[in-house]
Amino acid sequence: MLTATPMRLFAALLLALCLLPALPARAAAGGSWKISGFPGGPAAELALDHQTGALTVAVTRRGARVLEPSPVGIVTERADLSQGLRFLHRRDRLVAEHYTTAVGKRRKRLALMREAVLAFENAAGARLDLVVRVAGDGVAYRYRLPDDHGAVLREASAFTLAQDATAWLARHRRDYENPFAQYPAPAAPAADYMVPALFETAGGHLLITESALDGRYSGPRLTHEEGTGTYRLQLWDERVQVAGPLETPWRVMIAGDLAAVTESTLADDLAPASRVRDTSWIEPDQVLWTWLAGGREAGQSLEIQKGYVDYAAERAWPYVAVDAGWYFLRDQWDVTDPDWPATSWIPQLVEYGRAKGVGIHVWIHFRDLDTPEERALWLPTLNRWGVRGVKIDFMDAESQERLRWYDEILPATAANRLMVNFHGSTVPKGVHRTWPHVMTMEGVHGGEKRTLTTAHLTTLPFTRNVIGSMDYTPMAFHRPSRPTSDAHELGLAVTYESGLQNLAGTVESYRARPEAERFLEQVPTAWDETRLLSGRPADHVVLARRSGDRWFVGAGVSGAARTLDVPLNLPHGRWLAEVVRDGETGLVRESHVIDGPRGRLAVAVPAEGGYAAIACRWRPGITTCDR
Repeated sequence: MLTATPMRLFAALLLALCLLPALPARAAAGGSWKISGFPGGPAAELALDHQTGALTVAVTRRGARVLEPSPVGIVTERADLSQGLRFLHRRDRLVAEHYTTAVGKRRKRLALMREAVLAFENAAGARLDLVVRVAGDGVAYRYRLPDDHGAVLREASAFTLAQDATAWLARHRRDYENPFAQYPAPAAPAADYMVPALFETAGGHLLITESALDGRYSGPRLTHEEGTGTYRLQLWDERVQVAGPLETPWRVMIAGDLAAVTESTLADDLAPASRVRDTSWIEPDQVLWTWLAGGREAGQSLEIQKGYVDYAAERAWPYVAVDAGWYFLRDQWDVTDPDWPATSWIPQLVEYGRAKGVGIHVWIHFRDLDTPEERALWLPTLNRWGVRGVKIDFMDAESQERLRWYDEILPATAANRLMVNFHGSTVPKGVHRTWPHVMTMEGVHGGEKRTLTTAHLTTLPFTRNVIGSMDYTPMAFHRPSRPTSDAHELGLAVTYESGLQNLAGTVESYRARPEAERFLEQVPTAWDETRLLSGRPADHVVLARRSGDRWFVGAGVSGAARTLDVPLNLPHGRWLAEVVRDGETGLVRESHVIDGPRGRLAVAVPAEGGYAAIACRWRPGITTCDR
């Protein structure tokens, strides 16, 4: 239902968890253990093979398998903890945490999970704690090594799917910018694939991802051997350096129906608490992004950027992003001007924007921030100028060394009150909870690409965007390679969640579409609630997001024209729904008055089409939801 989740529901869920039967310290069978969370939700089933001493984990939901028994374990240079294990003991507890985020599917969160820590040792006495958490929307585990066993060489972690499972996968790429494609899970080509990866099984959908990755470890990929349903986890580094005890990132399996997966915040729920005390300066919103609109010329011109500020002010968009070029030598593109702190025109643009209520974000190449000395120069200078945020580009790795750079840049940008958009980067893995000034990350085959398909676009809400803000950069109305209709493209402003929604069109393309201008003036980028109304990867998506007392809907299809007829399930009363759809000569707006709980919204869309809509309370005299 499109209603705010009441706190009494949270209290009931908490009570349900507390009333679950206490589990024994040792399983009755001695070699198998079950961890359950919510009634009707997923459960983790662990088993220890008595002959090999190897561990497996399976995930079940409502009596059906979502994940088949899959290997668990870790190997270091001084201990093999993937076999020959002996069970020691088990401890259980309830995890209940309230927190807020600046961006995401909903800002106020309650994480409820049952945790079990199962302790094992090998024949040499090396200890492995397997920490398992089960929530209403998934299962996660991590390895905890209480003692120092040297560098990590590999994990035994793998994910085995049933032979009839369907997969939506993207080939691994260092910047996560490959498209998603659909395969039968066993028949996917032998290759490395990115995390996240989505599967459909008899027990529901399963999204494999991770949480709490930082410079203490190494980034993952999934390696598949054609003909099998098994996807093995491979680390970026051959040796992950460890000093002392180790706690790995969470291996996360979001499980449920497609709505539960799409709406899940489990990757954030598992992450460490916020490390930014004062978040008052963090303000997500729309951004006029000028790279696809003006390119190199715009990035090197104060006058062009002032024109963008003027247009953003007309639309009440609070930010303009200045992309590559602003600190480069004009006659040597991509070469940094050594005198940029003294010669740059950015301070003038900041003052110009301030007078019009428009803040400035600037692009910076990773190579200009990869040493402590460079960060000590760039970040305080931008803060002093009044720049609101930075778009940092071309990290292009998940090695332990690069992840340690993230560990340094995140507190440094927070200390200088700079919101962050990472491009050429990893993807969110709980970062929005721990570092709430990270507004968005690229890590997507996005709007800059010339090889987009609507099949890929209608898969992203169920894959990449599940785990956190995604800087797809929509609204490139002027690009001939765009596969979407105008209304489908406009709907991406809702369908795709991004704390900074970088709008990629030209001023001329917006002015030619006044209904798009009008809608984009209304749609926010921070949400109180998210609901999947209808969808299937690579086919169609209809997503609704609430901000305050208004609901925004984005819809898009891949393939043939059809009518999208979905129940809105709004609260009791009458509602006005204003729909922007594709007309014969351009975008048109039409109004529907809908009866709350029983109301449906039916919109005919063309091939590759879609729509955008706003719903608000109706009363006599109300003719628009605009504010």
